[in-house]
Amino acid sequence: MNEVAELRSRLPKKIERLADVAYDLWWSSSRHARAVFRMVSRYHWSASEHNPIQLLKEVDPARFVALAEDEDFLRTYRVMLAHYDIECERSTKWFDSEVLYTGANPIAYFSAEYGLHSSLPIYSGGLGILAGDHVKTADELGVPLVAVGFMYPYGFFEQHIDHSGEQIAEYKHIDLSHAALQQVLNSDGSPLRISLRLDAEPTRLHLKVWKVAVGTVTIYLLDSDLDENAPSDREITRRLYGGDKIYRLRQEIALGVGGVRVLNALGIKPAAWHANEGHSAFLFVERLRNEMHAGMTFREALEHIRHTSVFTTHTIVPAGHDTFDPELVVEYFQETINELGISKAEFLSLGLHHEGWSEMFNMTALAMSMTRYHNAVSKKHQEVTRTMWPEYETMSAPIVSITNGVHVSTWLAPEMEELFHLALPDDWREHQSDAEFWTRVATIPDHILWHARKELSAHLGQFINARLRAVSDTDPTELIARGALFNPFALTIGFARRFATYKRADLLFHDPERLARILGHADRPVQIVYSGKAHPADEGGKAFIKEVWQYAQDPRFHGKVFFLENYSMHTAKFLVQGCDLWLNTPRAPLEASGTSGMKAAINGVPNLSVLDGWWLEAYNGKNGWAIDSNDKLSEQEQDAADAEQLYRMLEEQIVPLYYDRDLNHVPVKWLAVVKESIASVLPRFSSARMMRDYVAELYLPAIGKS
Repeated sequence: MNEVAELRSRLPKKIERLADVAYDLWWSSSRHARAVFRMVSRYHWSASEHNPIQLLKEVDPARFVALAEDEDFLRTYRVMLAHYDIECERSTKWFDSEVLYTGANPIAYFSAEYGLHSSLPIYSGGLGILAGDHVKTADELGVPLVAVGFMYPYGFFEQHIDHSGEQIAEYKHIDLSHAALQQVLNSDGSPLRISLRLDAEPTRLHLKVWKVAVGTVTIYLLDSDLDENAPSDREITRRLYGGDKIYRLRQEIALGVGGVRVLNALGIKPAAWHANEGHSAFLFVERLRNEMHAGMTFREALEHIRHTSVFTTHTIVPAGHDTFDPELVVEYFQETINELGISKAEFLSLGLHHEGWSEMFNMTALAMSMTRYHNAVSKKHQEVTRTMWPEYETMSAPIVSITNGVHVSTWLAPEMEELFHLALPDDWREHQSDAEFWTRVATIPDHILWHARKELSAHLGQFINARLRAVSDTDPTELIARGALFNPFALTIGFARRFATYKRADLLFHDPERLARILGHADRPVQIVYSGKAHPADEGGKAFIKEVWQYAQDPRFHGKVFFLENYSMHTAKFLVQGCDLWLNTPRAPLEASGTSGMKAAINGVPNLSVLDGWWLEAYNGKNGWAIDSNDKLSEQEQDAADAEQLYRMLEEQIVPLYYDRDLNHVPVKWLAVVKESIASVLPRFSSARMMRDYVAELYLPAIGKS
């Protein structure tokens, strides 16, 4: 009995398909599905952090018997199933109806992480969230996509902040019985296994395969946690982004080479291949091996692979590009080099890149050299990427720009969705990329919009209070730092993302006394909510967390600065929906794109951001505020100049505007910015627009269609 059938057996026949929906992460972006699971048990829905599998396994069976006879529930259940069955038919969607592609072969999408839902924590930050939104949008639009990644049994770490502000990283085994995972089986019912040799050792690495359903898209996740593997090999997929260089090399070989072999074993023959960042670039080496086995020469195979491959680079920061000693790479690929009959120099030429005084095997260089179609993730990022990788910029293979977008149905608050249904036609989702259509947001009555925005602020406060009830430490200062004095009626600034040093989480504290005056105004209170994790090896990022934590405990900032630990997708939703202003202060020009501000903007949360990444394209002078950073200054001078702009805008523009109320206590002028934020950002920075760009500019050319 497979996982879905086992869960279905717990349910009455009338409602047994709750199990089918629970194991399909389509539900995570469906308001109909979420409403049904909430009706099963509000308590279990909240306690499980919106995990329907856990809910269905923990609710008393008597409750299901009662629901199977409850006409109100059955009516809602049938509406959900009708939507689900329609959504599971690709033929009803945009791709099949509007794109002239009749081939049966899909696009293979490889990523080291996927942010789909917090119950499956196989993501660390923006890259994974983007990959999750990419997959959900492929399903939504009917793009024929199959995805490949890793199942990390320990996922990314859980974050705890100790008394002094030190980040404590704790890895916990994911409860697989509560995750939307199904083992992939052979035709005889046995578990699918694939194997590969990592180096010259006679032992082979064995991988089992899980699948995750996202509507019409399937994600295949590789897992090395098998008894037949050596202890060191079982560790390869144990956790996300851990270990030393050798560990990372072994992991990336397993992802790239192993991922191709999984698709081969399943009989899936992709029409095009897409590597999301360089972590999976060894997939192109395995493709090279396959094509040469099929009879092509080295040069013929290389050209064929280039013309059918896509690569997306997401970072400007050097640490974001994995590099390895060339001799180490040769050691691991010597068997492949011999098998292909090419020289060591020919093999290494695919990925060698000068770095300082030496040459390293660079995974971004490997991906660039083996793909004709490659893109950056914003216009500014395209400009910088072209200067970083000029050797891969040609007339026939330009580095194009496809700015990131966010999956609206995943990140939009139900309260905002209701407002859209009030002001827009019911088919508004079909018009996500239509800028003219979204000007209708201006017709939402101000008092109704303001009520919705304050309701979302209250939800954020309730979420913080629920977190506080679970904290065992009763030290009053720490409770205050964790949000005990959160005020849903104060102007709330949100800063939530990965704590990397270039994101400058400390910029707001450049002049603590001046900040204290801004936050402590008697008639115009302002508060700041921080959240985010630093990579366990990033000492600078961890120092920023400690600094923010200590300011949150400083008497000058009591009840004004809060830090929410253990940032996740679940936490992010409350923040991007419940804050009033979204702060982003990267050191220009290091922000490749950024997406958290997009999620905030579509929920009516204007941005206050450095003009870098996506905001450089989005800012129009009416939809938020911009810090015009001069990247020609020294870092110290740049910090001082940016902080001065930040303080001045808060003092002179933002705070006064928020507290400028009409006779009904509604901030009409502030809401004009809110409406412009939604209307200008949603159509241009939704993942629906992004996916259409990928199809037109990269996928169809790689398939060989115009």
